Amino acid sequence: MPNDDHTESLRAAERRLQAAQLASDVAALGELLDDAGRFTGPDGRLYSKDDDLDAHRTGHQVLTGLEEEDLRVFATAHTGVTWFLGTLEGSVGEQPLRARMRYTRTWTRDRAGWKIIAAHATFVTE
Repeated sequence: MPNDDHTESLRAAERRLQAAQLASDVAALGELLDDAGRFTGPDGRLYSKDDDLDAHRTGHQVLTGLEEEDLRVFATAHTGVTWFLGTLEGSVGEQPLRARMRYTRTWTRDRAGWKIIAAHATFVTE
């Protein structure tokens, strides 16, 4: 069953993720991404945790701005989902990026905290 304490702790984890992405903080991202996690990018390709961390570590993906429009959170004791809608700014492969994006992230929780096990990103055109 949903629980306000779990919802708030997951919301806090989502905020830590956003801060880590903006800072390209590979150590913090490593703690928030499950080793077995898989992520569907807006290009439809599947990416691993290592792919994501390498993109930040090498500077292939740099996030310089993040403006959240909406964040919805659902959490139970061990599983949660976040739905983020907002505008991202930065670069990918040295190409400038400014895009309105929707991210759906599935999280699992254990004694160490929340970790992303699956995620999907898509461009929003409306």
